[in-house]
Parts: sequence; C-alpha cells; structure tokens
Amino acid sequence: MLAKLRELYKEWEDDKESDEYQALFHAFCFVSYKVGDFQKYLDEVAKKNSKADE
Repeated sequence: MLAKLRELYKEWEDDKESDEYQALFHAFCFVSYKVGDFQKYLDEVAKKNSKADE
C-alpha cells in the first residue's frame, strides 16, 4: 500500500499545491511513520472480512 500511495503522489508532484498531492503525500508520510499501527488495522479488517464471508 505504501508503494501505491507513493506512486500516486508522485503523479501529482508537478502540482505540489494541489489538494490531491497534499492528501496523498501526507497519507503516505503518516502511514509510513505509523506502519505498525496501520498493519494492525489491516489485520483487523482482514479478520472482520473473513468472518463476514463465513
């Protein structure tokens, strides 16, 4: 997911003032600094989804 966020914000790099660039860049920074918490969240979502499929 981090790689995809980075790819997306790089696409907007020529317009660093745009809302899209700012949102993607800051989401990338936040998730990369909180990668442990983000992984925990992803694990919880996956667990909920697997229970819903049963």
